[in-house]
Amino acid sequence: MNKIFDITLKSRQRLLKILVDTPTVDLLKIPESHNNNIWWNIAHVLVTEQLLVYKFSGLDLNIPANLIAKFMKGTAPDGTATDEEIQEVKNLLISTVEKTKADYEKGIFENYNAYTTSANVTLENVEDALTFNVLHEGLHIGAIISLQKLL
Repeated sequence: MNKIFDITLKSRQRLLKILVDTPTVDLLKIPESHNNNIWWNIAHVLVTEQLLVYKFSGLDLNIPANLIAKFMKGTAPDGTATDEEIQEVKNLLISTVEKTKADYEKGIFENYNAYTTSANVTLENVEDALTFNVLHEGLHIGAIISLQKLL
């Protein structure tokens, strides 16, 4: 699983750089050809990892409920992002991966409620969730690259 955590960390480092380097006005732009923005994609990735790994393991999440409500699957950008929200996501992008890795190494993910994703992939344990999460983050990085080209 070390490789999965390494890939996830590299993904998050890339997302953090985008978040730091992109002006807020550009983070929030939604091109006519898209239905979301860079900001939503970054925050959505953060939320989804926590849901896939912690929620379906029956454990408390390591992010605030307001982020979950705003960026979980099925939500759409509302066109806003406070400086506090952006800073919070910046702070959580790397720390959540580090915490998940530490928790995995402690063996806290003993139970998992199987979940079938919208890609029709059934996750039966935390290893499945962590592996699928790499795919999910890659898809959203691709969407972000597409959005960046339209700025």
